[in-house]
Amino acid sequence: MKVSIIQMNSISDKAANIAAAEALIERAVSEERPDWVLLPEFFDWAGGSKADKLANAETLPGGPAYTMARAQAVKHRIFVHAGSIMERIEGEERIHNTSVVFNREGEEIARYRKIHLFDVTTPDGASYKESQTVKAGDHVVTYDCEGVTIGCSICYDLRFPDLFQALAEKGAEIIALPAAFTLQTGKDHWEVLLRARAIETEAYVCASAQTGSFTVGNEQRHTYGHSLVADPWGHVVAKASDGAGIVSARLDMGQVERVRGLIPVAEHRRRLSTFA
Repeated sequence: MKVSIIQMNSISDKAANIAAAEALIERAVSEERPDWVLLPEFFDWAGGSKADKLANAETLPGGPAYTMARAQAVKHRIFVHAGSIMERIEGEERIHNTSVVFNREGEEIARYRKIHLFDVTTPDGASYKESQTVKAGDHVVTYDCEGVTIGCSICYDLRFPDLFQALAEKGAEIIALPAAFTLQTGKDHWEVLLRARAIETEAYVCASAQTGSFTVGNEQRHTYGHSLVADPWGHVVAKASDGAGIVSARLDMGQVERVRGLIPVAEHRRRLSTFA
C-alpha cells in the first residue's frame, strides 16, 4: 500500500488553502502514484478570529474543501483522508474539527470529529483555547481501505493513548493523525509521541502536519511540521523536510502481523481497576 502525506502551511485564506492542497495532491499523484493521501489538520484554514472560522466553516456534506477532496479522490481513483475541515454545527457558535474520508469512487466512508481539545499554554506563553471555538466529538472511528483498517485521530489526540488503544481494539493497522502541532511542543514531543503510539498499538502511524506560521490577531504562531510515517516497530520510515510538500512510503502490511506475532501485547493486556 503506497501512502502520500501532505504537509502544508495553511493561512486565513480558504480559497488559497484549498488550491494549495489540490496542487499538492496532484503533485503526489504525478510523482508517487499513491493509493491513499493524507492532508493535515484544518488544511482549509489557520488563524483568524472565531467569527472568521464560523464564517468559513462548511455544512457537511458540501462546501469547497469537502468538494475538492472528493473530486481528487474521483479524478485520481485514490483514497483521500481529508485531514480535518471546519464543520459548521447547526445552531452552534462553535464548529467541529472534522476528518472526512473518501474512497476511490468519491464515496464518504468515514467522518471523525476531534475528541481531545487543545486548551493549553505552551512554554513560550502562548495560550490555546480550542474549546472556545470547537465542540468535541465523542466517537472512535475506523474505516476499511481495501482490506486494511485505518483509525482516525487528530493532533492533540496524540497525547491520549487510550484513544489509540481503542482504535487498535477496533482492528486499526494504520492510524492517521492530521495535525497542526505547535513549534514549542513539536520540537520536543512530536516524533517521540508518534513513535510511542506506533509501538504501543503495533500499527503504522501516518502523521501529516502543518508547517510555518499563521496569524491570530496581532500574534504570529508557528507550527512544527516534520510530517512522518512510523512503522509498527517504531522506526520512522519516511519524514518530510521543512516547508510545504509531500512525503511518501510503501507500507508492508505484513509487518503489522509480524510485529504483533513477536510481541502479542493485545493478548497480554489486562483491564486494571483503580483502588482508593
